[in-house]
Amino acid sequence: MAEFTHFNSQGDAVMVDVSEKAETKREAIATGKITMSKECFEKIQNHEMGKGDVLGVARVAGIMGAKRTSELIPLCHVLLLTKVEIDFMLHEEDLSISAFCTVKTTGKTGVEMEALTGVNIALLTIYDMCKAVDKKMEITGIHLCRKTGGKSGEFVW
Repeated sequence: MAEFTHFNSQGDAVMVDVSEKAETKREAIATGKITMSKECFEKIQNHEMGKGDVLGVARVAGIMGAKRTSELIPLCHVLLLTKVEIDFMLHEEDLSISAFCTVKTTGKTGVEMEALTGVNIALLTIYDMCKAVDKKMEITGIHLCRKTGGKSGEFVW
């Protein structure tokens, strides 16, 4: 079992010391999905939601969320992100929207948490902007798809 690095020898929670690690190019991609009613899906697809451009606002919110991860998740390092991108894929067959968040940096620690946070915030923003039409929306399947860089190398789901 891997050593837990967020605890010191007394069992206290600590931020991992990365000062001796080498800087490498790092990238992480995370995804998740929101499922909704046909009416809600069509309003998003046709840009007819009363609150405005749902996916445009969700994209900006996801980017902002990724940038603020260290303020939301205890013990995360503050990172200089070099890229945050949010993409969406609409699936008519099951009335869902997939969100993808890609995050890049050159640094001493990875960007998995930033990618996962970006996806969550993007999907929560869709929910917030559409809840007047459909309160039964369901957010599922949030996970890390891929990460590269660092000592542990590449991970692919």
